Amino acid sequence: MQKVFETASEAETAKVAERFASISKAGDVWALNGTLGAGKSVFARAFIQFLTGAEEVPSPTFTLVQTYAAPKFDIYHYDLYRLKSAEEIFELGVEEAFYCGVCLVEWPEKMGEFTPRNMWLVDIQIKDGRRIITVSAQDAEKCERLQNVG
Repeated sequence: MQKVFETASEAETAKVAERFASISKAGDVWALNGTLGAGKSVFARAFIQFLTGAEEVPSPTFTLVQTYAAPKFDIYHYDLYRLKSAEEIFELGVEEAFYCGVCLVEWPEKMGEFTPRNMWLVDIQIKDGRRIITVSAQDAEKCERLQNVG
């Protein structure tokens, strides 16, 4: 199942991210796909700020991961752009994070064969100056949550 959202500004993209943050729960992994500048970091920042109230949410481009405490779980924001091999993800603590926390993963294709099977897929494309955000889920429980997002 998938839902498509069209946004014309960063503020509108942030509102979409907040809707998904509101349905997120421990064990969710959000794969954020899109070219450089598509809006992956905008989506992740709004998602994190909605759940934590954090004023500053720096991109983990150089640290590869930033962690935030939310009331019900920890949030792990990964930027895997600089990974040289898929095995490096284990040095970032993904096993525990994928199980206990909520993970936002930019450049998820860098995980290669270690990519979790049951992820939320967020594809962000730019078309005619607008962002087209397609969110997909596979299992019945996630599809039900996706269906309830307005």
